[in-house]
Amino acid sequence: MRTRVLPDYETMSAAAADVVASKLRKKPHAVFMVPTGTTPLGMYRELVARHEGDGLSFARATFFNLDEYLGLPPDHPASYHVYMRKNFYGRVDIEPERVHVPDGFAPDPEAECGRYEQEIRAAGGVDLCVLGIGRNGHIGFNEPGASFDSRTRVVRLAESTRRVNATDFEGDRAPERAISVGMRTISDSGEVLLLASGANKARAVAAAVGGEVSEEVPASALRRHPNVSFLLDRDAASALEGSAARRS
Repeated sequence: MRTRVLPDYETMSAAAADVVASKLRKKPHAVFMVPTGTTPLGMYRELVARHEGDGLSFARATFFNLDEYLGLPPDHPASYHVYMRKNFYGRVDIEPERVHVPDGFAPDPEAECGRYEQEIRAAGGVDLCVLGIGRNGHIGFNEPGASFDSRTRVVRLAESTRRVNATDFEGDRAPERAISVGMRTISDSGEVLLLASGANKARAVAAAVGGEVSEEVPASALRRHPNVSFLLDRDAASALEGSAARRS
C-alpha cells in the first residue's frame, strides 16, 4: 500500500486526476469505478479542465458508479445520477452507453443489484476504482460490518452516514437504504485509489492505514490489495504516525 500526503485539497485533487489521466493514456478503453460526495469534486473539476484545455478524451472509457440511494428516481436532485451528470459525465465526452449508475428506482432492487454486477463482469472488470472514505471508515456505502466477500447489494445506511448526508434532502432526512457495490467487487479492481480530505476524516484514515484489518473498518480491507494508493491532504493525514505516509 502506498500512502501520499499532499499539502492541500487542490494538490491532492490534481494528483488524483493525474492517476486517472495516466490510466486513460495507457489504456483509452479502461473501465473506471468512481465515487460521489464532496471529496472527489476537485478531481472531477481538474479532469473537466484537462478535457477542455488539453483534449483529454474519455470517449472510449467505461464508468461505473459505486452506489445510489434506494427509492430515488434518476432525476431527483439528490440522486447520484444528477450529481455525476452535473459534475462530470455531462461535461466531458463520455459516451452515454458507457456510463453505469445503479438504478435506485428499480422495481426489483435485488434484480438490479445482480444486473449491475453482471454489467461490471461484462465490461471485463474494473481497471481503476477511485474511492472516498466515510467518517466511520465506509467505502462506497459499505458500512462497518460489511462482509469483505460482499457483492453489489441493497444496504442499510448507518445513522452517522445519514446525518452527514441529510442536508442534501428536504427535511434533512436522507434515505435509509442504498444500492452499493460490495467489498469483493471493489477488491477485484486492478488498481484502487482512495482519496481523503479534511480533519474529520483523520481518525478513519488512521484506522484504515494503521489499525486492525477488520470488517468494522471497511477501508482497512484495502491493505490486502496488491495495488492500492491513499492520497491524503495534510488534515486527513494528521492522525497518522510519521512513518505511515510519504509526504509530497
